[in-house]
Amino acid sequence: MRFGRIATPEGMAFCVVEGEGDDALCRQIEGTPFTEPKFTGKEWKLGDVRLLAPMLPSKIVAIGRNYADHVAEVFQKSAEHLPPTLFLKPPTAVIGPGAAIKIPDFATKVEFEGELALVIGKPCKNVKAEDWKQVVLGFTIINDVSSRDLQFADGQWARAKGIDTFAPVGPWIETDLESIDTSNLPIKAHLTHEGKTETKQDSNSNQMIMNLGEIIEFITASMTLLPGDIICTGSPAGTAAMFPGDFIEIEIPGIGKLGNPVERA
Repeated sequence: MRFGRIATPEGMAFCVVEGEGDDALCRQIEGTPFTEPKFTGKEWKLGDVRLLAPMLPSKIVAIGRNYADHVAEVFQKSAEHLPPTLFLKPPTAVIGPGAAIKIPDFATKVEFEGELALVIGKPCKNVKAEDWKQVVLGFTIINDVSSRDLQFADGQWARAKGIDTFAPVGPWIETDLESIDTSNLPIKAHLTHEGKTETKQDSNSNQMIMNLGEIIEFITASMTLLPGDIICTGSPAGTAAMFPGDFIEIEIPGIGKLGNPVERA
């Protein structure tokens, strides 16, 4: 099942998305995706509504340096010397599909990071790695936008990764956990710059250092996760700079595509 959040002529609502393309049907549900969906009877074609970020989390918890090739690419060191690390992105950074990533003047080297993301389905603490599916509502895509200049100048990552609009999420939440082979999942990012589109990230989740269960166990040993919280599982290599006028699209099979234009703030 795919849960989305949409803006309709009648307001914002959660829905179940059925089908593909603009003719896909958005069937409105009562309340939120955390209970068995009850349909209101209202339906819209996807092309007639606007997709929003599928969830507004209390926090975004991210694992940095979780792909060895990305560690070498960005930090110029091996993952052996720079193991995965934990950081947070504020909920105010979240935007949905199609919304603009807005780069402020003080961020001078802004890059995309296309990542598989998890949406938490229930309050949880001290989760064992083998039990991770019991607390996850589903999968989505996140672009962990990062200002590399601020990241290295500050020494910690809150400002570099927490700027407003620096967390595009979507297009929806795929709740069929068994349908996605998270041990062998392609992750791609396509950047359109000056009218030319290039695939920059072309990697696979099999390059992760910590797997999904290990990530959740690591995080919940320290903090309680709440329904709707989002976990970023790490970025593969291939990240590159974005500039106003560009368009970045993250693609993960079985989940979908997340595309956003880039503008000057």
